[in-house]
Amino acid sequence: MGRALGILGCCLALALLPLPAAPRGPALRPRRQLRPGGRSADTACKNRPLDLVFIVDSSRSVRPEEFEKVKIFLSEMIDTLDVGERTTRVAVMNYASTVKVEFPLRTYFDKASLKEAVSRIEPLSAGTMTGLAIQTAMEEVFTEEMGTRPATFNIPKVVIVVTDGRPQDQVQDVAASARTAGIEIYAVGVDRADMQSLRMMASEPLDEHVFYVETYGVIEKLTSRFRETFCAVNVCALGTHGCQQVCVSNGASHLCDCYEGYTLNPDKTTCSAMDMCAPGRHDCAQVCLSNDGSYSCGCYEGYTLNPDKKTCSGAITSSLVTTEESCKCEAIAALQDSVTSGLEALSRKLEEVSEKLQAYQDRQQIV
Repeated sequence: MGRALGILGCCLALALLPLPAAPRGPALRPRRQLRPGGRSADTACKNRPLDLVFIVDSSRSVRPEEFEKVKIFLSEMIDTLDVGERTTRVAVMNYASTVKVEFPLRTYFDKASLKEAVSRIEPLSAGTMTGLAIQTAMEEVFTEEMGTRPATFNIPKVVIVVTDGRPQDQVQDVAASARTAGIEIYAVGVDRADMQSLRMMASEPLDEHVFYVETYGVIEKLTSRFRETFCAVNVCALGTHGCQQVCVSNGASHLCDCYEGYTLNPDKTTCSAMDMCAPGRHDCAQVCLSNDGSYSCGCYEGYTLNPDKKTCSGAITSSLVTTEESCKCEAIAALQDSVTSGLEALSRKLEEVSEKLQAYQDRQQIV
């Protein structure tokens, strides 16, 4: 009995000892916030597929040398585009009093061939039937037979009209029908172009779809404007960004990032799991267990994890007492047994002496 009480007393004393100070670090740092930098002004347009049709005015008012400027503008526009069968397809229409499809969307899928075809275009020299040109684009060019991709592909259909005069037909209703059919219209006016007509044919918002230059000699200035317009797309939404985990759109460009618990590798596209149990990354009181970009908490032997899954408490169970602590308890219990035995023996001796003394006193009284 005395031995059992000794062990229990020892264990209770150990359980009531103060807990060791928990190693505390700062809370988990939030995933870094990217601040995308500005895009270079001469970055070519990438990753925005278009079905793009140029409609150019070659009426009598456009002098031959001016028409050559238009063709240079077309060639420079082609240079800025990501041309290809699966990316941007380009068609060119030439109009005056009649309309000529110089080449449809299905014909050329590389820049060199497109620019060579543009260089061969000749002006038609009479009239300005802009409405007829837009109508022809709807009926003859924006068809699957001529290279327009199906609506299910969700490829934008875009028209750029370049003119220096006033339409000689009813362009307003035709342009409205084209816009209703899903065709986005940009109107480029040069020199004597009628601004009201440009605004009637262009898509909304007008300040983003109507352009004007003073002469054909400076029309090339519009190249950068269109490049910025066509590149203003969420590259991340197209699924071509190559980021392993997170894509951050930056105009026509993008940056890659990683989920919390991961760090971006030097290749700037893939991610690796961080050691979440490194100093300062976790909030476990005693033991941190790393697990592929995450972590969980544990406790030293002799302690149990609290419901908050972070801190620990001492446990009053003999199974959690260490070997060294058990040995200490055994030694104390043995000492207590030895003292108890000595006290019991001494008590018996005292009882014997007391009995002998009582017997002596009784004899003396008899005498």
